[in-house]
Amino acid sequence: MLVIGGSLICALQLGREGSSGFPGKNLFPVLGRPMMLYPLLAAKAAASVERIYLSTDSPRMKALAREYGAEIIDRPAHLATGAALGEDAFMHGYTVIRDALMSEGEHLELLVLLFCNAPTIIADALEDGIAQLRADPSADSAVTVSIYNMWSPIRARRVAGNGYLEPFVPFTALADPAKLSCDRDSQGDVYFADMGTSIVRPRCLEHLHDGLLPQRWMGQRILPIKQWGGLDVDYAWQVPLVEYWLREHGFSESSSPYDKLRVTQRTME
Repeated sequence: MLVIGGSLICALQLGREGSSGFPGKNLFPVLGRPMMLYPLLAAKAAASVERIYLSTDSPRMKALAREYGAEIIDRPAHLATGAALGEDAFMHGYTVIRDALMSEGEHLELLVLLFCNAPTIIADALEDGIAQLRADPSADSAVTVSIYNMWSPIRARRVAGNGYLEPFVPFTALADPAKLSCDRDSQGDVYFADMGTSIVRPRCLEHLHDGLLPQRWMGQRILPIKQWGGLDVDYAWQVPLVEYWLREHGFSESSSPYDKLRVTQRTME
């Protein structure tokens, strides 16, 4: 039986070789770096994260991750298809990490979940989420969220059988129709999990099917790590949005916000 509340915080990053919507996206150059490198750098720069793992079927991604000190989990073929669910790949990776730590007499305190195509994440956000979870033992997870009021469920539509647009969800299920407004902010802030990170307790994965849909790995009691403009990249047109976000957070083609940290580490050595 797994003992919860142990000694290590680990990061688990997911990325596979194939992508139909944006081929090669995980290694696509963003400000001159492979996209998958940004979550990896965030985990490496977060002082609380002690080990980093990459679950992938890609030899190229494995080689890059090893350069930055990550341990490799070979992602099974059935979990590396377009139909495979991220939650199943996370569960597989978690099981590998859990069993490896237990064989060493160690236990997992928290698992920082990352996606190779979600580069809008920095080390400070990881530390924020870890601190929140340590302060609130009843919380299951802490996840990055961004406000996107323009995509409120009130504004969502679908094409009906008659060819006309209709509300995707009946207004009565969301609010009092008499109080609706065309003002995008009228219903309060709308937070979307932007996939930058989900920092979870082991129990979330041990009892995956008890979690809230659509991302059941987050459990039930979910804390927000608030940021802006976060997104996971599924299409090439999103790359300029990501590059803007990264520049606003201290990245350029030749430098990163972690450069000073690396200089400090070398000085200490």
